[in-house]
Amino acid sequence: MQPHALVLFSGGQDSTTCLAWALEHFERVETLGFHYGQRHRIELDCRAPILNELRSRFPHWASRLGEDHLLDLTVLGQLSSTALTDDRAIAFEANGLPNTFVPGRNLIFFNFAAALAYRRGLKVLVGGMCETDYSGYPDCRDDTLKALQATLSLGMDTRFRIETPLMWLDKSATWRLAEQLGGDALVELIRVQTHSCYLGDRTRLHDWGHGCGTCPACELRRGGWQRYRA
Repeated sequence: MQPHALVLFSGGQDSTTCLAWALEHFERVETLGFHYGQRHRIELDCRAPILNELRSRFPHWASRLGEDHLLDLTVLGQLSSTALTDDRAIAFEANGLPNTFVPGRNLIFFNFAAALAYRRGLKVLVGGMCETDYSGYPDCRDDTLKALQATLSLGMDTRFRIETPLMWLDKSATWRLAEQLGGDALVELIRVQTHSCYLGDRTRLHDWGHGCGTCPACELRRGGWQRYRA
């Protein structure tokens, strides 16, 4: 088992699955969330209940789950004009990317995560980025994150490693990974407690979780759940 890791933890399905993965592989795991002016800020409210549930329902992980951090990056929302930071309809831009793409988001997240990890003596950064079931975001690509890993290591003179356990998994495989890590209890925790909906809708609990049911994040999560259950 490896020593320490910092997980980028938003309160969503992917980052919660990655947190469980890290708790299986590292002796000590800290978590980091970002408030960047996201329209679905309600996901941040899910973080503490999820952490509490992980500690109470998975006692073998409780001693490994360390300090939680939350950083204010609302300046990113001020720089962006996207459907994730503004009240506007979700659509595709002329460049072929959905307007839910927040330019520089993951690059900035990992820069701040590395700065925190440097201070905390953590060498592994874990993120839920995925190149299989995703919307074409260029900062979720494996090549991008490999280049970023090299840049962060050079720029801070510390050998960081970026781990992306979901990079080559689709959403159904992500559900299966959760089951492998924590059984039905973890799957149910993720289904009920996490948040993915871009519109921040938690008024309706579907069989796959809370959400509006129509935004791209909900459609992706629902489709993955249906294939997983099939």
